[in-house]
Amino acid sequence: MTAINCQQTRIETTHRILNGDLNEHGTLFGGRLLEAVDAEASVAAMRVARATLVTAAMDHVQFVKPFHLQDAMIVRAVVTGLGHRSVEVFVKVLGEHLMTGERFVGFTCFLTYVVPAAGAGLVYDELIADNDETKYLLAGYQDRRAQRGAVRQQERDLLAHLSCE
Repeated sequence: MTAINCQQTRIETTHRILNGDLNEHGTLFGGRLLEAVDAEASVAAMRVARATLVTAAMDHVQFVKPFHLQDAMIVRAVVTGLGHRSVEVFVKVLGEHLMTGERFVGFTCFLTYVVPAAGAGLVYDELIADNDETKYLLAGYQDRRAQRGAVRQQERDLLAHLSCE
């Protein structure tokens, strides 16, 4: 087995909230947040794949607290699960009130990336937790993976009943 420490997959970037990022409520537009989350999480995933990846799923999405104009978003991503051709990444977005320095958890989710090339796999096949948070996240990976499998079947059933009319 080839192992990698979660710390080696960790990404952290900071984004300032600007006027153009706000919705009609004066808070960060959710689509802007999701775009930043996907971009940063893909970097963490690439650190274990070293191959072309595609975003397969974003789940357990939690908009915890809104981000405002005087906030910065601190996007933290870390790999929390490995399949044969799939990578799970956990993302936590902290808000920082720039006038006070106070921080809060504003958003969390899991993303799944897959290697689309047949026969291709990941460079690593084992993750090593580097703190209590990643230990907890790694421990829940198999349950989340099973939930995704059940949801995929439900989605296939739904798609079979949808039309383009």
